[in-house]
Amino acid sequence: MNRRIIIWASAALIVVALLAFMNPGLLGLRPQITAGAAVLLDMESGEIWMENHADKPMPPASVSKLMIELLVLEQISSGELSWNEQIPVSKYASGMGGITLSLKPGDSCSVRELFEGISVYSANDAAVALAEYMAGTEQAFVQLMNEKAYNLGLSSDTVFMNATGLSAKDLGLGLDEESAEPAAETRMTARDMAKLAAVLITEYPEVLQTSSRTQMHLKGKGLYVSNTNLMLPAMGGAYAYDGADGLKTGYDSLTGYNIVGTAERDGRRLIAVVLGADSYKNRFEATAKLFDYGFNRGLRSGERVKSIVQALSSFMVSDEASYR
Repeated sequence: MNRRIIIWASAALIVVALLAFMNPGLLGLRPQITAGAAVLLDMESGEIWMENHADKPMPPASVSKLMIELLVLEQISSGELSWNEQIPVSKYASGMGGITLSLKPGDSCSVRELFEGISVYSANDAAVALAEYMAGTEQAFVQLMNEKAYNLGLSSDTVFMNATGLSAKDLGLGLDEESAEPAAETRMTARDMAKLAAVLITEYPEVLQTSSRTQMHLKGKGLYVSNTNLMLPAMGGAYAYDGADGLKTGYDSLTGYNIVGTAERDGRRLIAVVLGADSYKNRFEATAKLFDYGFNRGLRSGERVKSIVQALSSFMVSDEASYR
């Protein structure tokens, strides 16, 4: 009997060591994140629970479109915009590269369709079409974005230069990486991204109803596109994370793979920012590690022990089954 206890105790210690190595967040330990920058924000306290190069300005790619979402929802709330308003697509907007809804000059889409195209699919033509409609020109809209960033108290290291967040090279605008001026590209910090996401969710929680959708439908074209956030539980697959319901992914050749993710469990909501991951796989895995760390840190000591025991039990069951 004692020998059996020793064997199981030894096995448990080995499992704990493996968990600490493979995913320390499950044990409430600070995880190692391999990316250019990372931040974990606890919405309940407003505190940053973990940061890695949080104040380093980086090309944000499509995650900067969160600012468009905020400005659209503000104008919807104030009555300046309505969801059913039809927006004409200009030749310039239709010429955007990267991810698009394949909009053509003269096409007409509703505000809601373009908003969903941005939130669900990160469509660059939808972003520019909205920007032109709301401010007259993309550059005039960019000024609104920077003014809003200032009013929100974001740092001076965050500067918007276009509506999409992507480099001129990735938008296919005729500039390569060598000739493009660094100052001409949008820059944001991970800390500022987390703050922006927190404001968006706090003031307009309905945004999560859109960001958690698995697909959007562009009726005029009969087009269905899938959400780029593979962490949504309804998406299934290897990266689905229980409680995830947003918020924005992005890719740029200057940065790599980015995400501003959010998840809620038992009334606690977290925001995780990962910038400059070297693959879409590492982007989602790093975000999951941040969430695991945050949710386990938020547990009381007794609940944390229970969580560890459940992880151990799950491992033991799967290990035992593998020998059958």
